[in-house]
Amino acid sequence: MAASDVELNVVGSITPNACDVLLSDDGIVDHGMVPARSLNQYELSPLPSRQLELHVSCNEALLFVLVGRDNRADSSLGPGFYYGLGWNAHAPDERLGAVGLALRSAVADGGPALVLASSNQGLTWFPETNVYPDNYMGFARPGTLVPEPHRLVTATLHINTSINAASFLTLNQEVPLDGAIVLDLRYL
Repeated sequence: MAASDVELNVVGSITPNACDVLLSDDGIVDHGMVPARSLNQYELSPLPSRQLELHVSCNEALLFVLVGRDNRADSSLGPGFYYGLGWNAHAPDERLGAVGLALRSAVADGGPALVLASSNQGLTWFPETNVYPDNYMGFARPGTLVPEPHRLVTATLHINTSINAASFLTLNQEVPLDGAIVLDLRYL
């Protein structure tokens, strides 16, 4: 039977308060051309670490977290700890590598901030600068183990990319790196 109608739902929220999230360099980490001959044969090859500046600005102090979402999770070499770097376009069953993220040098509303993480959606918190996929990341004054509302948070996002061992990759033509990570701001 053919349906003669279809349903459309329009959803969302109107909020009087909001935050903007920005990354320097438009959030792009470009490792340029990596010669295949420079890769380790039997272990991961770390690429030079990169840093981006993270800025979260809110129109008033708000309680929020950042959550790393991996758009290439199926290619991760360490699910739950590392983000995926995509699949080899010429050999689709080959995982290209891993990306690790960390938040360092955090400042909240002009003072030093402790970076906190929760692996159970905010039920419990612990000091942690590594931004593991799907963990909640919050900010608080040093000595406080629960995220606090803030108006302005800045931090340095460290990006560590590693290429899979060359012996696991077909590298007879150019292979694009394809990591895609979203830092999702969520209000608590």
